Amino acid sequence: MPSGRITKAAVLGAGVMGSQIAAHLANAGIAVVLLDIVPSSLTEEERARGLTLQSPEVRNRFARLGLERAKQLKPPAFMDPDRARLITVGNLEDDLPKLATADWIIEAVVEDLEVKRALFQRVEAYRRSDAIVSSNTSGIPIARLQEGLSAGFRRHFLGTHFFNPPRYMRLVEVIPTPETSPEVVRTIADFCDRALGKGVVFAKDTPNFIANRIGVFSFLCTLRAMLEYELTLEEVDALTGPAIGHPKSATFRTADLAGLDILARVVENIAANAPEDEWREVFVLPDFVREMIRRGWIGEKAGCGFYRRDPTTGEVLALDYRTLEYRPRQKARFPALEMVRPIEDVRERLRTLLQGTDRAGRFLWTIVSETVRYAAHCLPEIADDLVQVDRAMRWGFNWELGPFETWDALGVRAVVERLQREGRAIPPVVQALLTSGHETFYREEAGRRFYFDPADARYREEEQPPGLVLLSALKAQHRLIRSNPGASLIDLGDGVACVEFHSKMNTIGADTVQMLQYALERLSEGEFEGLVIGNQGEHFSAGANLMLLLLAAEEEEWDELDLMIRAFQRTNLALKYAARPVVVAPFGLTLGGGCEITLHAPKVRAAAETYIGLVETSVGLIPAGGGTKEMLLRMLERAPRGDAVDLLPYVRQAFETIALAKVSGSAHEAKRMGLLRPSDAITMNRDRLIADAKATVLALAHEGYERPAPPAEIPVLGEPGLAALKLGIHLAWRAGQITEYDAHIGRKLAWVLCGGDLRAPRAVTEEYLLDLEREAFLSLLGEPKTRERIRHMLTEGKPLRN
Repeated sequence: MPSGRITKAAVLGAGVMGSQIAAHLANAGIAVVLLDIVPSSLTEEERARGLTLQSPEVRNRFARLGLERAKQLKPPAFMDPDRARLITVGNLEDDLPKLATADWIIEAVVEDLEVKRALFQRVEAYRRSDAIVSSNTSGIPIARLQEGLSAGFRRHFLGTHFFNPPRYMRLVEVIPTPETSPEVVRTIADFCDRALGKGVVFAKDTPNFIANRIGVFSFLCTLRAMLEYELTLEEVDALTGPAIGHPKSATFRTADLAGLDILARVVENIAANAPEDEWREVFVLPDFVREMIRRGWIGEKAGCGFYRRDPTTGEVLALDYRTLEYRPRQKARFPALEMVRPIEDVRERLRTLLQGTDRAGRFLWTIVSETVRYAAHCLPEIADDLVQVDRAMRWGFNWELGPFETWDALGVRAVVERLQREGRAIPPVVQALLTSGHETFYREEAGRRFYFDPADARYREEEQPPGLVLLSALKAQHRLIRSNPGASLIDLGDGVACVEFHSKMNTIGADTVQMLQYALERLSEGEFEGLVIGNQGEHFSAGANLMLLLLAAEEEEWDELDLMIRAFQRTNLALKYAARPVVVAPFGLTLGGGCEITLHAPKVRAAAETYIGLVETSVGLIPAGGGTKEMLLRMLERAPRGDAVDLLPYVRQAFETIALAKVSGSAHEAKRMGLLRPSDAITMNRDRLIADAKATVLALAHEGYERPAPPAEIPVLGEPGLAALKLGIHLAWRAGQITEYDAHIGRKLAWVLCGGDLRAPRAVTEEYLLDLEREAFLSLLGEPKTRERIRHMLTEGKPLRN
């Protein structure tokens, strides 16, 4: 493989995981050959078409169907549907010679040791001598898979365990054997990190590696505790979701997504391959779960599992595990959950819940204490350090805290004392920590995090992948230039600064705008070479601070609101026409005002998983920070040049994007929608986004940056265009597609896009359109129905169609 670069790959097995791994490789721009077995019989359709078992279409059927399933998945496996063209399908009988061009060959066939071994024997005859081969097994020992293969094959062989769905789940466990070349390990780890956007964890070659070993143990403990405390599925899911820092899918929705058949296989694998595990008796499925599997109730892919949707009413039903009958879901009621709801810090929330003596507190103490004990017990066997374990659980199961971070959150000594009072054993790793005179598994110094190494009872610095920029570390190293409650200005080094948002959900208010203005002033004075606007929170920005807008409107502070909107508009224009490069780095939710900032950026460096859109109409408003104007400009840029060009289709596209509050499903889709430019850059790994944005700033500065020129004129359609858009709005209302108030908002938006009260098409300036935006925004904000929509969004978290 030249210079360690991976440009072509092959995936063997087109099932659920294989087809989605192929899709994600295609997301990264990698050409993929996807192969599966040859069918042994014809379908009725194939027979009717006169096909035979020798027809290529038949022989490639399983791979083709795997690809088609991947193309239909929701949420989508492909970031851009066009990426599917990078995948070529074939079969494992005719197309193994195609492996000769692959830099990386990934096996994802059925979880059967002998089937995999036999396939690897065949692969060895075709692979290039420097090609890397890996298995996506979820738990079969990697060393056993390579038995009987050549030394060269074994040097290039390892495990790469992706989590389902591969596009969205961040974790990939890399499992080398003692014979795997260190260069191969580095190549795969770096590629998974940079090209696939993965968080890489290095696991030892032990049963089910790290995440499944601990995650399935936690699941089984939860089942046991549910039976002990006689809780319902809904009660367990209420207690084991966001309240304790776990995802909303909690326990049983997660199990349905994963599939009970997969969980059963993991349980059986651990029971069979970990005979020395002192906790082996936990790895047994309760009788009711085994009966569910026997009946085929294995989760979402079967249409029913712990939950199922009534096909007639659409109502979600929950399983009563005592009777194995489905019934309407019951709301879980725990005073403890209401008590901790205002607590934002997950550590404090978890401590408070586990201190409770009620049923909820006792249940949670049982499952959390057993899980962290087991993780500490397993540590020497499954990983080289505790950091790998915590990362595996955060990235593979979406826990906010890994097991050792949980020990620290609860207080190691306090947990140990409680365990001792209950007569439960303390794992040697925990004893080693306390015996050495330390109280926590982690400690921080000057923005660097250190972890406890029980091997020599000392702390070691947590290693980060090379090239990362961590804003929290820079602030701890006194690189903070200025800060307020909404945002900070941070020195990234090399003459580049960064405006970091850090309000709740990174909403945009007066503090954020003031910090942007301050940074842009410093930039214009030549104190920096360039500026990055980005952060490392959960999302780039959820948009404007709606509560601030609502309170000001209800107090009728219209002059203050007008000044606030003007300030945001001026700031975005200053950003757009700055004399030195400004790069905006969006990721995750980039909505409303966050989208408007991005639209004004001269250059964007977006995370691949960026969900961007102008969503103001969902709360009864229109974009007024320049977003309406910028969307119009983006669409007009797509129009051919010439006086005779009909601009209405392009104006209509801008209208529909805003009116329907369209949000991209990825940065690639955002380019299609015009929310990003074709020239904007995309970073697959969000952790690298700030570093990549900084590099983009420096490259622009080095090339000799020239600020964008303001458009000399912006053509608007006036009354003829407004009439056409109003007709479309009326027809949508007549068809029942929108409410009367939606139509009212749509007419306001159309009025702005067409240039206001103009009798005929003409050219206008940016400032002219900004004045129209502001006028329409304030008039809508003054209406009771808009304020009702805002209140509903703030209280319920979803739009109201009134």
